[in-house]
Amino acid sequence: MRFGFEESGDTSESQRSPAKKEDVRWVTIGDHPVFDSSLAASDDEASAGEQRFPRNLTAWDGASRLYFWDPRRCLLHRISLRLGEPEPASILAEVPSKVMQPDFKLGFAVNKISINRNGSAILLAGSDGICVMFLFGRTSVVKDTVICRTVSVGSDTYLSSGNVIHLLQASWHPNSDTHLGVLSSDSVFRLFDLSLDPERPEQEYYLQPVEPGRSRTASSICAVDFSFGGDHLWDRFSVFVLFTDGSIYILCPVVPFGSIYKWESIMELYSDANLFGPKSSNSIAVNNSNLAISWLEATFPDLSEQETKGENISVMKAQPYALFDASLALQGPLYKVSNGEDNESFTVREAECKGRAVSLLYNLVSKDSILVTAWSGGQLQIDALADEIQPVWISDSPPRLCMNSSNKIVGVAMISESNTDELPVARSNQPLDHTVWLGHPPPLLRLVIVDLALPMSPEGGSLVTLFPDPLVPERIYSLHDGGIDSITLHFLPFTSQTMGKDDTIRTPSVHPVLSTCQEESYSSSPLLGCVPLSDSFGYSWIFAVLSTGECIVLEMKTWDLLLPLHADGDKSLPSSEGQKEQPGIRCIISKELLAGPKMVLAPQALPNQRSTPADSIEGRSVLHQYFKLFHENYVEYAHKVYFELNHHAPNLKRIIDDQNHRLAEARQKISKVKKKQSMLEKQVENAIQTHDSLEQRLQRLRSLPGAHKRPLMRAEREFKSELDEFSGVELDALRSSIETLRARMRKHSQQSPKSKTVGTHKRQQYSRKDYIQDTEISQIQSSMAKLSVMNSENSEKVKLVESALKSRETSSM
Repeated sequence: MRFGFEESGDTSESQRSPAKKEDVRWVTIGDHPVFDSSLAASDDEASAGEQRFPRNLTAWDGASRLYFWDPRRCLLHRISLRLGEPEPASILAEVPSKVMQPDFKLGFAVNKISINRNGSAILLAGSDGICVMFLFGRTSVVKDTVICRTVSVGSDTYLSSGNVIHLLQASWHPNSDTHLGVLSSDSVFRLFDLSLDPERPEQEYYLQPVEPGRSRTASSICAVDFSFGGDHLWDRFSVFVLFTDGSIYILCPVVPFGSIYKWESIMELYSDANLFGPKSSNSIAVNNSNLAISWLEATFPDLSEQETKGENISVMKAQPYALFDASLALQGPLYKVSNGEDNESFTVREAECKGRAVSLLYNLVSKDSILVTAWSGGQLQIDALADEIQPVWISDSPPRLCMNSSNKIVGVAMISESNTDELPVARSNQPLDHTVWLGHPPPLLRLVIVDLALPMSPEGGSLVTLFPDPLVPERIYSLHDGGIDSITLHFLPFTSQTMGKDDTIRTPSVHPVLSTCQEESYSSSPLLGCVPLSDSFGYSWIFAVLSTGECIVLEMKTWDLLLPLHADGDKSLPSSEGQKEQPGIRCIISKELLAGPKMVLAPQALPNQRSTPADSIEGRSVLHQYFKLFHENYVEYAHKVYFELNHHAPNLKRIIDDQNHRLAEARQKISKVKKKQSMLEKQVENAIQTHDSLEQRLQRLRSLPGAHKRPLMRAEREFKSELDEFSGVELDALRSSIETLRARMRKHSQQSPKSKTVGTHKRQQYSRKDYIQDTEISQIQSSMAKLSVMNSENSEKVKLVESALKSRETSSM
């Protein structure tokens, strides 16, 4: 849906001084001068680094500011937005936008931007480098362009000359404004703290996966993407890593030094570890729970201080800590839950999934931890964690610690290997051992596999990027070469969703939001960026920028997305008295107003009530009682009706407009179908006629005599090709030689003999010449004899072969 209205004023100049308030205007975002045809990238720029790193040049701070990176001019535009103005389906943008630029020239192509939690810094990442630009730390202003302080992240590792290490994914940590997680092609996950040292990582984890029962292949040890966990138990300390073969591993616990967490969430983990771990009869569970308890007490020392001081603490700050004799285990690969069959490894590629795994998304929906894996073939593999995550360490594997002068940890490096000593095994009817604190990786529960039906890419695969909806956690968006799709989950295993016994599990609904595919040509990178927007009133939009420079805004429906109306045509409608509200029908007007004013019984009339004067005490009391009943029955009800109607008038108007718009669209579609019906009928008739003619031709071809012949064997075909080559080359050469010799003999025989009266001196002169001619003639005669013999032999061989082939063909028929 394209919005194309512009307020009065000149918009030819895309950049003006933000300090001049009189120059500020508001236009629809589709008409903003930043988005024009000059943004269209060339083919070389569009294909550079695209297959290694996903491209998204848009970001949103969650409030009112949209950021867009101009790939041509290497500038960052900050655009202030007014969501839902002047209509709920439109968005206004401020003109001119604020232009910001790094204070040094970047040595790589920016393919992704991302803003941190408080909106103070923005990430500029590409496959060959990564930088962070601080939005409020400007150094100067040059021609209405703000020069912002920019720092390189890990330049010695990612930006060094001749380096073959490429970035695979970079993301801000959800619980810190200064920590950045980076996964590179050397299968190393690094966590940088920009507030201390952006060049040296604070934490390094060298990922060493080992698959049980299988040899180590290149695809099984190549990491491709990672995702931080959500705000749920140990998930908030977890990092999910995806490998090319589709296997998922977990690093837990990974905590940025100095990050802030809620006191209730830490106390929940601490009490859980003390309740179940030390009381277990298994020594492994006791050891793991004790390690977790000691790690929590050392990382969050306020846990013990609160018990002694008795203070109320709302948040806790993570202190730098690491076990000196143990490193984090790379938990995985995650296995599927047994469902009556042999338990299969999740690393075994499903038949429905094609290509290689390209991206991973963690999404928290109530109590469900959802993992979505995207494949290059266009499939989405949606799974849920069937058990809770618990921290696991590998003993006798000390990490490498970096200490400062105050003996405080400033850096940690670990080799994280997969702990495959005691992996869970499940057979036909034997469930997995889910005893807590045993160090087993949590199993996966397969929900569904969604096929996006992407167009075939000339490179053999698509790069799919996943991001969640900001308002509806059950909805996921996928950004790919063909556009944008919306996937909504209607069933989750552990979320408290009331379902009847007769209700069936609903499959996810997939809807195309934006399609950029063209039938004539395939574009490998049709979008420059995409970001979801939302406001506090429950409205959401999808903002996308095409490679041509155009801007598109789509309004997304969020009401009643997960509660569809179930209508049963067999059952009769219930009466108005016993009617129940259908799930999915919004309560526009309350039931009390629809039922009418509440009837209150009048007091019993006195015997002498008719003779009671109105000005007496009894008469005034009776009038007061009747007036009170009238006020309760009608006046208060009228006030409620007036208030409800005023309150719901905008909502009703929006619903009516929406229904009218949908009705108009339906009528247009019906008219188009009617217009195309005759054309479709003609096309069907032509197709049937073509099919009949093709069948007739096929029958005629089948009736040909050579159609049922048995084809020659491989050895026969080779022998025949040799004979054809021999007959086409050597026999022709022999025939040409024979013809040449015959012509020469004919010419020699036609010459008349010389006269005998020639003088003696002439005989002596030609005697030597005659001798030479006689010698040549004898040689020619002998050669002709040999050639005739060879020709006769070759003719006999050819006849034998032809007779053999004819006999074989007759036998096959």
